[in-house]
Amino acid sequence: MTTTPFSSRKGMTRRGLLGAALAAGAAVPLAAAGPAWAAAAAAPGVTRLTLPAPTGPYPVGTVPLHLVDRSRPDALAGPGHFRELMASVWYPARDVHRYPVAPWMPAGALQAFLDDAGFGELASLGPLTSGHVGAPVRRTGRRLPVVVFSHGAHSHQADHTGVVQELVSHGYAVVTVAHQYDTYTEFPNGRIAVPVFDRQAPTRPGDFAADLRFVLDCVERLAAGHNPDVDRRELPAGLLGSLDPGRTGAFGWSKGGTATACAMLADPRIRAGLSLDGPMQMNPPLTGDLDRPFMMMTAEFTRATDPEAAAFWSHLRGRRLNIEAQGAAHLSYGDNEALYPQVAEVYGWSAQQLQKVIGTLDPDQAVRIQQAYPLAFFDEHLRHRRSHLLDGPSPAFPAVTFLP
Repeated sequence: MTTTPFSSRKGMTRRGLLGAALAAGAAVPLAAAGPAWAAAAAAPGVTRLTLPAPTGPYPVGTVPLHLVDRSRPDALAGPGHFRELMASVWYPARDVHRYPVAPWMPAGALQAFLDDAGFGELASLGPLTSGHVGAPVRRTGRRLPVVVFSHGAHSHQADHTGVVQELVSHGYAVVTVAHQYDTYTEFPNGRIAVPVFDRQAPTRPGDFAADLRFVLDCVERLAAGHNPDVDRRELPAGLLGSLDPGRTGAFGWSKGGTATACAMLADPRIRAGLSLDGPMQMNPPLTGDLDRPFMMMTAEFTRATDPEAAAFWSHLRGRRLNIEAQGAAHLSYGDNEALYPQVAEVYGWSAQQLQKVIGTLDPDQAVRIQQAYPLAFFDEHLRHRRSHLLDGPSPAFPAVTFLP
């Protein structure tokens, strides 16, 4: 779960929620209270966990970007410093055979993440992605629609790699951003950034939204043939001029879902937005309406139980959708839904122990839901491709309910 400024109704952090769930079973080793792939790595004979393979026809390329927003001074970093971010561009690739596979998280960031969880010695065993670093972009004569992604509080830009890779494999460029001071990330000089607990830190949804809007500026620069990387590192062949800033969407998980809504309200360049169980705790409160398509995939933060989610829904004047998967938990719309079941198998967790972490939704169906519904939403609103999946209940996804 998220923490300040967002917390669950139980008032627990996401890591605390996991620890409490696993504490219910004495048969579960202490290591299992850490991140999913760390726990599995502790078992004999297990080298890595795996992420779902994307289902689209295109191989995946990726490249990191080091970005500085010189319009936003960074008081925490000191005089003369500005908002600094790491981002990654994911895109359909032409040829991936000679290019290395990207890790789920950079080594230094992963080490810091595991150190905070008490499992630093396991940092070499994180999952690999389907992305190939620096592979040339697949060019077809038409520019790529773009989606930007915002992670949750105290999380990292890789926590929804499964969704990102799925979109890319079907022809999208996706830009993920690491929100400085509320994330684990690694800069090109080896400097590691971790979440900070400082009320002055720019970690509110509005700060995340400002990051997304700056990333859209960088997308426009890439589209115009300019490299926004402050270190001027070489970009993959074909990336410059390949993006279409006129077809841009955004999505985010938890606080990132709220940030997506904030960014969309402030920036008409975002044509469609998706929130994965965002709390929608707007500060300041909403004062205007949103006239572009927006979809909410809810689990814990539902309109029935959260006044903020209901209030946000009432401000949606364009195409609006709210779906909910029966049995889903807050973690059900991300990579953890694929990773934790592998841990459960390695350690012999009971079904109850696993369900306390990821809910009762079948994990395989949860992964398919993550792959299908965001793709259908952005296809409809960025590419005018209607699949009818969003028209109502589907026998292929019996757990998914459409809320009026």
